[in-house]
Amino acid sequence: MDSETENLGFARVDVGRFRRQGVAEVVYGEGKSAPQIAEILFALDERGQSPVLVTRIDADKAREVKARFGERFAYFEEARFGRLGDSRLDDGLGTVAVVCGGTSDLPVAEEAALTLEALGNRVRRIYDVGVAGIHRLLECSKEIEEARVVVAVAGMEGALPSVVGGLVSAPVIAVPTSVGYGASFGGVAALLAMLNSCAAGVSVVNIDNGFGAGFLASRINHIGANK
Repeated sequence: MDSETENLGFARVDVGRFRRQGVAEVVYGEGKSAPQIAEILFALDERGQSPVLVTRIDADKAREVKARFGERFAYFEEARFGRLGDSRLDDGLGTVAVVCGGTSDLPVAEEAALTLEALGNRVRRIYDVGVAGIHRLLECSKEIEEARVVVAVAGMEGALPSVVGGLVSAPVIAVPTSVGYGASFGGVAALLAMLNSCAAGVSVVNIDNGFGAGFLASRINHIGANK
């Protein structure tokens, strides 16, 4: 059996993850140089693992990476998200709704949505429907109710997932963002509010972790899809 790891010196790339989990290792771009990111992508790409995702990569690093891979590398600046290779064909069982409170939450919401699309999910974006104007959310309730999984992204007081959780039968993945004034404590207030949600069926990922929410929602949406 081929080795599960390729040692690049600065990184031990998990080239066996695609075989084990059906998704290639995802590269966290923050703290890595552009040449390091490119070498990791190359190692995975050589093994036929596609798409390969890069999170938290800034525009300057993305330009360097793109210079190596050309049009095969797509970059989405708002979400600081890169993708080498095409998104998977839609093979999930339903639609995943990505719901976000306000425009300031869009970078995190888009990280979730782009992750979902890359991993083969139909995504419905429902943005700027925060509880400060709850009529906006209620106007979209039918679309949200039709989703197989809902990702709810919000900062400030983090109330959106609780409200959504009370409207739908699907699992809700709550994503607190670091959006808010001083007493939001960089998203801690929203995180604690979501952890204390009174709505059943709400799970919570870390602050600003749109990728983690998108990945988990994709896993749920693919349960039973390959049987």
